[in-house]
Amino acid sequence: MAWRQLATEIGHWTLRGYGRWMVELTDTGETVGMVGLWNPLEWPEAEIGWDLFEGHEGRGYATEAALAARAHAYDVLGWTTAISLVDAGNEGSAAVARRLGAAPDGMATPPGYATPVHVYRHPGPEALEEGGAEAYA
Repeated sequence: MAWRQLATEIGHWTLRGYGRWMVELTDTGETVGMVGLWNPLEWPEAEIGWDLFEGHEGRGYATEAALAARAHAYDVLGWTTAISLVDAGNEGSAAVARRLGAAPDGMATPPGYATPVHVYRHPGPEALEEGGAEAYA
C-alpha cells in the first residue's frame, strides 16, 4: 500500500504538473503532514487538501499551508475554483475549510470512498482580490 500511495503521489505530479507537498516545521524540520492540490482521475473537481499526522492537528499548519496551496492554484496555475472534501464528523478539517472562506456545497463520493463526503467550495480568485475577510483567513 505504501508503494501504491508513493506512486500515486509521484504520478499525479508527472501527469498534472502539481500535487501535494510535505509540510515541515521550520525550526525542527519535523514533517507534520501533507497539503496541496489534488485531482486524480474521476475526482469530483480539483481539490485543495490537507492531511496532518497524528498529534499535529489544531496548530494552524493546515490552514497556513492550504492558503499557500490555494494561492499557487489561483496565481500560478490559473484555477478559477477549488473544493475541499471533508469526511463527515471531521470537525477539525471542516473548521480549516471555513477558516479558508470555503462554504458547504453538497456531497460527493470520490473513487475509493464508501460513503459521501462534504464538499466545501473555496471563494474564487476574484472574491479574494476584492479583499473580503476570507482573503485573509
